[in-house]
Amino acid sequence: MAAGAAEAAAAVVEVGSAGQFEELLRLKAKCLLVVHFWAPWAPQCTQMNDVMAELAKEHPQVSFVKLEAEAVPEVSEEYEICSVPTFLFFKNSQKIDQLDGAHAPELTKKVKRHVSSGSFPPSASEHLEDLNLRLKKLTHAAPCMLFMKGTPQEPRCGFSKQMVEILHKHNIQFSSFDIFSDEEVRQGLKTYSNWPTYPQLYVSGELIGGLDIIKELEASKELDTICPKAPKLEERLKVLTNQASVMLFMKGSKQEAKCGFSKQILEILNSTGVDYETFDILEDEEVRQGLKAFSNWPTYPQLYVKGELVGGLDIVKVRIDMCKTRTWGPPGFSPASHGAVSVSVLYLMHSSA
Repeated sequence: MAAGAAEAAAAVVEVGSAGQFEELLRLKAKCLLVVHFWAPWAPQCTQMNDVMAELAKEHPQVSFVKLEAEAVPEVSEEYEICSVPTFLFFKNSQKIDQLDGAHAPELTKKVKRHVSSGSFPPSASEHLEDLNLRLKKLTHAAPCMLFMKGTPQEPRCGFSKQMVEILHKHNIQFSSFDIFSDEEVRQGLKTYSNWPTYPQLYVSGELIGGLDIIKELEASKELDTICPKAPKLEERLKVLTNQASVMLFMKGSKQEAKCGFSKQILEILNSTGVDYETFDILEDEEVRQGLKAFSNWPTYPQLYVKGELVGGLDIVKVRIDMCKTRTWGPPGFSPASHGAVSVSVLYLMHSSA
């Protein structure tokens, strides 16, 4: 049994450089390649490495790879990896699918689906059923969903750019899906919606149409009655930053940090015992981009106390260190009598200058 486990673990290749990754893509072009972008500090990644080892044992015809996301930033940036764990699927050296998060059943299902798609055409009906269920969930993911080329911040075609401009002009609240990020969704949605082009706009899961239809609705003044209005972003950010006395905007959540910096700041806050809430900026692109301008702070995590920005990880570390050597507070107060942790909490809570 130990020998079997060692054999399975050996079947998962570890990549340590961009050159090695490119070479592997070339050598494994004829088979399915599954790449796990992971981080050693994330326990969920370690768990998914174990899942990969089991899958490698079950599917010897598939190449399984693990790549430490922060150690090989060139590859992570090329494929826009912003959280761990993330899994990318390649065939013929081209990315064909992606899975974000530690979802073992979904990873298993995707591996089986892509293996079968190359050799067992009769499974197409089951595949189509799964795809239609996924498309239904995606079109209902927000009250107003835009399927476009690129993102609202970086549209990758003129039609998508015009659509975003119209929605923003009318202050319409919407979420988006980049159809370039998933070829299966890109092709499947055309059949699902019976609409051959992009962008496509959905409201409450129902297709409204493409750019020409939206322009007609705008001209007839019907667009404002069909699509949900968004609160002004600045007002929304003020509410969010004051949602708790101590608010942390981070990648991930209290339970599962999705970048090393967010993990470190969680550890600091947890060590102080202070009560705080978090907001996962990976779940809301509008907040992720808008808060940078709102706070004039370009990176995450960001810590707010009573609605005021304290700073990022480096600033919080400096303040904690200052607390360990500084005596301040009411008469008779000192670090020696209250302990460094208490001082840190008070300093974070009462000094955001």
